[in-house]
Amino acid sequence: MKIGIIGAGQIGGNLTRRLTALGHEVSVANSRGPHTLTELAKETGATPVPVEEAARGAEVVVVTIPLKAIPDLPSGLFAEAADGVVVIDTGNYYPRQRDGRIAAIEDEGLTESRWTEQHLGHPVIKAFNGTYAQDILDRHRPAGTPDRQALPVAGDDAAAKAKVRALIDELGFDTVDAGGLDDSWRQQPDTPVYGLREGVEAVTKALAEASPERPADFRG
Repeated sequence: MKIGIIGAGQIGGNLTRRLTALGHEVSVANSRGPHTLTELAKETGATPVPVEEAARGAEVVVVTIPLKAIPDLPSGLFAEAADGVVVIDTGNYYPRQRDGRIAAIEDEGLTESRWTEQHLGHPVIKAFNGTYAQDILDRHRPAGTPDRQALPVAGDDAAAKAKVRALIDELGFDTVDAGGLDDSWRQQPDTPVYGLREGVEAVTKALAEASPERPADFRG
């Protein structure tokens, strides 16, 4: 597939490494410009591009940038993407550490990914937000392996969610359907599933045990 990745931090960089290794055609962008991505491009064979071009022709686009930077993304970001482009949101809300207070999340009760979706103007699937970046490189396993790690995936579009789950399976991880985007609070920071390195059964249990109450450390 042709895949665009917006954000070349730890998650974005390691997804670039694994997806290119699997034979996908990857374009990668960050806020500092393509010239800062030459080492990653040399290492992986990915194509560094401006953010405005990251989704061009892409069947899947991964948005993996700080939540506070989402409103700064260019409008029409997906105008030249492939028909039916699937957008993966890996983001988390860290009001005290990084993002500042976002009233729509805290006062109106929007999940982090619903807020992101509204700003992007395109449906998103939430995945990888509670995954340790190094695990993307180190903990992938063939299907059926007893210690294969499972990742929660939330979203409203069944076909888009299925495509993301298939891609994650190709990356070497099982998945658990975490419900619609309005249910994605179950995998936000400081929930039982966040950072959990377990299989399907444990991830399913952790999602069920989540509380909708936002912890004090994750309120601005």
